[in-house]
Amino acid sequence: MKRIKYTWLFIIFWAVLFSCSAPNIREYTDAGKYPDIFPDYINVTVPYNIAPLNFRLNQSGTRELLCLEGNGSKFNISSSDGKFLIPARKWKKLLKKNKGKSIKVTVFQKDKESWKRYNTFSIAISSDLIDPCLVYRLIEPGYELWDKMGIYQRNLENFKESTVFENKMTDYNCVNCHSFCMEDPKKMMFHMRGEYGSTVLIRNEITEKLNTKTDSTISSLVYPYWHPSGKYIAFSVNKIDQAFYLNNKNRIEVFDSKSDVVIYDTGEHEIFTSPLLFSKDVLETFPGFSPDGKTLYFCSARSLPVPEKSDSVKYSLCSIAFNPDTRTFGANVDTIFNDRSFAKSAAFPRASPDGRFLLFTVSGYGSFPIWHKDADLFLFDLKTKGYKDLSDINSKDVDSYHSWSSNSRWIVFSSRRVDSLYTRLYIAHIGKEGEAGKAFMLPQKDPDFYDTFMKSYNIPELVKGEVNTDSYRISQMAENSNGLSLIFKQQ
Repeated sequence: MKRIKYTWLFIIFWAVLFSCSAPNIREYTDAGKYPDIFPDYINVTVPYNIAPLNFRLNQSGTRELLCLEGNGSKFNISSSDGKFLIPARKWKKLLKKNKGKSIKVTVFQKDKESWKRYNTFSIAISSDLIDPCLVYRLIEPGYELWDKMGIYQRNLENFKESTVFENKMTDYNCVNCHSFCMEDPKKMMFHMRGEYGSTVLIRNEITEKLNTKTDSTISSLVYPYWHPSGKYIAFSVNKIDQAFYLNNKNRIEVFDSKSDVVIYDTGEHEIFTSPLLFSKDVLETFPGFSPDGKTLYFCSARSLPVPEKSDSVKYSLCSIAFNPDTRTFGANVDTIFNDRSFAKSAAFPRASPDGRFLLFTVSGYGSFPIWHKDADLFLFDLKTKGYKDLSDINSKDVDSYHSWSSNSRWIVFSSRRVDSLYTRLYIAHIGKEGEAGKAFMLPQKDPDFYDTFMKSYNIPELVKGEVNTDSYRISQMAENSNGLSLIFKQQ
């Protein structure tokens, strides 16, 4: 009986000692600063269905304690190596209870015999869900050489990653530019380059191999964007060259010597365009439809000799009316972001699904900002015609390719802010009026994951559910089918 009694006294003693309010840690000093943690989750805004934000302390100690509390709930996590692995069940319960509020996070650290408490920080728990799956390509950061390459998906509600398609199924060729129709995991496409070069188009139960080079276009289809109806896909066609630098802060330069924008009709297997999108004197690229399907956004620049003047090529962000019923375009091109006024170059226009905002990347010049250190995200309000401050999202290094969640409240984007070499993914909340929350890194089960993961993330796309593809069927089609050749239809 005494043994049971003393056991309970021991448990109660330690429970009180390490409570989140911490007055019973008998001696501790205030550090007077936030803890130095990785990833940086201090004062971020997260969806209530996100996986645990596991992190580590970058400063060494002999013992650590993490206290999480909010709305009457709290729990502690002890550590002896500076890493905090938050139990998924407790984390989900805490977030659900604090939906629309915030939780408090306090870190204690012991160095030899003395404890110190770091300043408490908050994590805001948004009541806005994020789409449960994130699809991306993984590739070596230099990408001029590669071996294994693939398109993968991550369940954002846990840490499960699975394969959409890997190039080991098709003799290690290049796979790229995956895209989805309105975040629908059953409607997607991606390209294969080199061996078995083609475009794979998946619409529900139908999978097609497309041969997309025609006698009237300068290349096969390149950068895609689906029409919301699923009937059309806008593409650029580009003559792309690359330069690799030894002494330049931007290690790689990719530039177009020619480019146009075309539309692919998925039902008629035809490509069509407008003279306003298909000019020899102008470079048109990066198409993107509005959510109602009646406007096509794209980027446009004067054609200059490259590579000699590649750093003088600056793209404006433009739009043109589109009638999906008649496959016709408006008679005028409107300019949203003028390269001459901003002395910047625009890329990757993406309209929010609610039609309120246009998110795009800007950099000093060119059409390939994912290697430009000055690349930042810009948010244009289509209602007020003004720009929103994204200082809580942008960094001093590359912030580039991005996509929206289906409810228009979250964006995911690529950034090289950690080490200037590897591209990692970040998520940020966008309020109804365009106010932006601090971005947070895609959480991993092990906080040390990014230290040893030698791949870059590429083309992050949020989708509403799990992508199910038949990799064997796709590989057999790529290898054995002649594919469907497209027709260029003059308007």
